[in-house]
Amino acid sequence: MKDPRFEAILREHGPALRRLVHAWERNAAAREDLWQEILFALWRALPGFRGECAERAFVFRVAHNRALTHRFKPRPDEESLDAAAETRDPRPSPEHDAVAAQNRQRLMHALQALPVAARQILTLSLEGFSRAEIAEVLGITENNTGVRISRARRLLQEQLGDGR
Repeated sequence: MKDPRFEAILREHGPALRRLVHAWERNAAAREDLWQEILFALWRALPGFRGECAERAFVFRVAHNRALTHRFKPRPDEESLDAAAETRDPRPSPEHDAVAAQNRQRLMHALQALPVAARQILTLSLEGFSRAEIAEVLGITENNTGVRISRARRLLQEQLGDGR
């Protein structure tokens, strides 16, 4: 049974959710697992959405909560899993500009190295969320959002090492 509302959400927010997944997981297998977990969580949560907040905020709140749960769930012997999962993704990359792809990868690695709170706020900020929307997704005040964004940007600059 197809759910037109769920499909519309995926069409509208799917690319941004994919980028969020990529910011949270390094290897392809774990990214695909997280993607499936987010889709399932959205599908289950959608009937309970009453429109009390923006749909975009709802979708990203569900996705961020699922990413946090995924990130901190116990994993069996991570080292052996990482070694086994380090196979190259056979799908062709959509990027044609090598410099842009390299910069995106560098940014993703820097994001992945940040603490969870900084990663959360920067991921939403990079997706174009306003401070009010970020505050709504994370359940914090708008003023706290501004402070966290400033601190997270500073940490990201340090990670990148070139002041950008």
